[in-house]
Amino acid sequence: MIDRNRLLDHVRKLARSPRPAGSPALEAARSYVAAEFAACGWKVEPVPFEGIAEDGSRQAGINLIARHPALFTGEKPLFCVGAHVDSIPDSPGADDNASAVATLLEVAGALPAAVADETALDVELVAFDLEESGMLGGAFHARQAQADGIDLRGMASLEMLGYCDHRPGSQALPRSLVGLYPETGNFIAVIGNQNSEPLAARFRTGMQRVAGLPVETLLVPENGNLLQATRLSDHSPFWDAGYPALMITDTSFLRNPHYHTPGDTPETLDPVFLHRVAAGCLQAVCEVVAKGL
Repeated sequence: MIDRNRLLDHVRKLARSPRPAGSPALEAARSYVAAEFAACGWKVEPVPFEGIAEDGSRQAGINLIARHPALFTGEKPLFCVGAHVDSIPDSPGADDNASAVATLLEVAGALPAAVADETALDVELVAFDLEESGMLGGAFHARQAQADGIDLRGMASLEMLGYCDHRPGSQALPRSLVGLYPETGNFIAVIGNQNSEPLAARFRTGMQRVAGLPVETLLVPENGNLLQATRLSDHSPFWDAGYPALMITDTSFLRNPHYHTPGDTPETLDPVFLHRVAAGCLQAVCEVVAKGL
């Protein structure tokens, strides 16, 4: 199943230095991810793309799409699970987003043996690029799914999975959610939009199979436009394209004081929490792929 030592080793290797757009460190991280996918038997397709970043510049990126022969027939509806590889220029991005990429790699290693022979959905794993530039990799992949007429039943974006704080009051909340969710930052959040309730229910059911992992679910109306913090990952372009999609997250800056700082290092993460979240993601993906939507 999920190997805790290997999970943490992935984080350390990915978070050795910042991985901003166009940097040698980002290219090295992509190469590492591609090699790890391939070592687990996944066929990896690098997909170059260009997009306009939030600062108005044109940037070029590469998404890595991984498909396993035992889990992808090309004849069934599709489920996509992804995590962005890039970081901002001044942060090694251990939580944001090496923790999620490490989880994606561990899911890749365990998933073929974890699911039954008969599955309801095909599955692809995607290492997204240029999320920090404005979810450019996710937006490109969503557009391509539409253009190609893919029967995409849903996607899950893994976004910051390893920071936990068991102290009361450690979890900040948007004003509209105060009193509705815990004020202790030791849970993992499953966030969907108005189209994602069945997918969120499947994912929550899978994650709750992991002992000691509190799971909270939030469904937001209007594609999250009334609560912008819920849009800050590669799931949001899928929402805008009409697909069910989730963000799985430790809630980012609402909990982690090291968000987008040089202090986002592997030493700040909670290895027990991250291991449980990774195990929960594996169980949740199995639930979705086996039973469908």
